[in-house]
Amino acid sequence: MAIEIGQKVKVCRIRDRMPENVVKKIKQNPFGTVEDYKMVDGSGVGFVVKLDDNLSTWFFEDELETAS
Repeated sequence: MAIEIGQKVKVCRIRDRMPENVVKKIKQNPFGTVEDYKMVDGSGVGFVVKLDDNLSTWFFEDELETAS
């Protein structure tokens, strides 16, 4: 999967622990837009995603899938 900045994505899983309020928001609406890349420790590149409710957080590539 080639994820690019500006692309619409869906959060399909959450690998790391996040605050419960953030998880609830993602479960209610898992769609957002990739805003930037994030270097992650030793395991590649993550993606900063701005969710449709204007919350921004980052995800690993395997937590995202492209939205059509």
